[in-house]
Amino acid sequence: MSQTRIRRLALSGVLTALVFVVTAYLHIPTANGYIHVGDGFIYLAACLLPLPYAIAVGSGGALLADLLTGYAIWAPGSVVIKALCAMLFFGRRRRVICPYSCLALLPAAAVTAGGYYLYEALLYGNLIAPLAGIPASLLQASASAAVFVLLGLSVDRMRGNSKSR
Repeated sequence: MSQTRIRRLALSGVLTALVFVVTAYLHIPTANGYIHVGDGFIYLAACLLPLPYAIAVGSGGALLADLLTGYAIWAPGSVVIKALCAMLFFGRRRRVICPYSCLALLPAAAVTAGGYYLYEALLYGNLIAPLAGIPASLLQASASAAVFVLLGLSVDRMRGNSKSR
């Protein structure tokens, strides 16, 4: 196994664990789920890793969080939604925080809010009731965006790319 692959696997494992811990233990319960900032780590993973690894980080971390915190009913939806979010940020660029990744925050918010709305509508067979969860999903996406920007700026600074635009 090459050193590059070993590094990718190690980084994927660390980021999956971070997504899980931040999602499972640093969250605010809501009426039908919880708000967390674990998505910020998913966005970061998608900027740092090849797409299959990023999808594994997002889906795996979210799956573990849902299964191990009593929200198992949300696990199938979370796996799909987090994979889609990772796809939005995927791409190798010099910097994590760049115009592309900043613009990707908008469709990520839409995928999060829309995805959980659709999943909840499917679960409950009602198109009206899930509308109440959209503000919480948008708050989660906004908080995750802030975490992603802070993490991305830190990674860029560590890489020495903060002054090169």
